Amino acid sequence: MGLEVGMGALVWLLIPLAAAIGAGLWGSWANRTRKTRGDGPELDGYARFRAAMEKSHSGT
Repeated sequence: MGLEVGMGALVWLLIPLAAAIGAGLWGSWANRTRKTRGDGPELDGYARFRAAMEKSHSGT
């Protein structure tokens, strides 16, 4: 009976370990096609936003 309890506990401990390994593999697979991108598009959008906000306030 003691061996069965020990093996059961081992199986329950291996489930989260397998899940963590699976999550790590999925994360690395999901991130494989991402390309590093600079701040260029975000800064361009912010500049357009500021220009639009200045235009809307200049008429009042």
